[in-house]
Amino acid sequence: QAAADPVSSSDVPEDGPKETSSVSQNISDAEAFKILLEMKMKKRQKKPTLPSTVTELDTEDGSKVYVVGTAHFSDSSKKDVVKTIQEVQPDVVVVELCQYRVSMLKMDEKTLLKEAKEINLEKLQQAIKQNGVMSGLMQMLLLKVSAHITEQLGMAPGGEFREAFKEASKVPFCKFHLGDRPIPVTFKRAIAALSFWQKVKLAWGLCFLSDPISKDDVEKCKQKDLLEQMMAEMIGEFPDLHRTIVSERDVYLTYMLKQAAKQIELPRASETEPRKYIPAVVVGVVGMGHVPGIEKNWNSDLNIQEIMSVPAPSASSKIFKLVVKATVFGLMGYGCYRIGHRTVQFILSMPAAQNYLQKLTEITSQH
Repeated sequence: QAAADPVSSSDVPEDGPKETSSVSQNISDAEAFKILLEMKMKKRQKKPTLPSTVTELDTEDGSKVYVVGTAHFSDSSKKDVVKTIQEVQPDVVVVELCQYRVSMLKMDEKTLLKEAKEINLEKLQQAIKQNGVMSGLMQMLLLKVSAHITEQLGMAPGGEFREAFKEASKVPFCKFHLGDRPIPVTFKRAIAALSFWQKVKLAWGLCFLSDPISKDDVEKCKQKDLLEQMMAEMIGEFPDLHRTIVSERDVYLTYMLKQAAKQIELPRASETEPRKYIPAVVVGVVGMGHVPGIEKNWNSDLNIQEIMSVPAPSASSKIFKLVVKATVFGLMGYGCYRIGHRTVQFILSMPAAQNYLQKLTEITSQH
């Protein structure tokens, strides 16, 4: 389907479809593959005219990687992605998404806009159920930042990724890869890197986000990741948070781009024909804040096993988790107090409430 219409209908003569139909019945799959590949190569620009936001990288075997640095809420970034894919006709397109955020590729702009603005208790419960209390809370807090930007600009996030998905489907034999580290791993590692008070400060800053944002502000953020910049302005510098959310993902994105840039095998007419490989052409679509890190790591030997592990929760994490749950019970208790003392006694007698209070007491006494 991706290769169904590699040329426009104006390029086909009037009797073209009939002739093509008769010929296609007499050629093998390998020959058809070669024909479409040749058409793709002819359309690929030898000296592509690329936007200023594109960084070109090379591999040892001659493959080329074009990294498009984008602002996640930017019309011009979407145009840059479309222009780059059309010019270079890539073999692979890699985007800064993981399997947990892939749904945004299939949803239309209107639905995404509505989803991004609506952050409710049901979504919070779902996030906590899937990722745990701390990771779920951080996910919802960062979604609040995204929703704030969405509300200010009237623009849904991830437009450049949706454009990349659409354009990749128009290029014959172009594969589409998800290149970002799974978001639960990033959140859990970020939480483990923060102290108890840093977590409180981060949550406080994100919860009370209200500064207005203009489209000009977003375009200026092409030189730095938007979420990172906003968090830095709200809560000051957190080196450990920067390491887990930005630097580690720079390594992961670089690794995935290099994997995608391996040479591709040409079609063979038969099994006896020797295998032939040619350099690949890859387009990467990532936030501009990740481009310097990708360039820095490009010529290094990368091992992503370490940054994929999730550290065991620290004592402060356990305390924070229990405090959050105790707060929820406290709010419930206060609400019930307004109704009657017997209801309060009922809540406190619940095994779950007693269990959390006991754990909190034990951990506090130990530390």
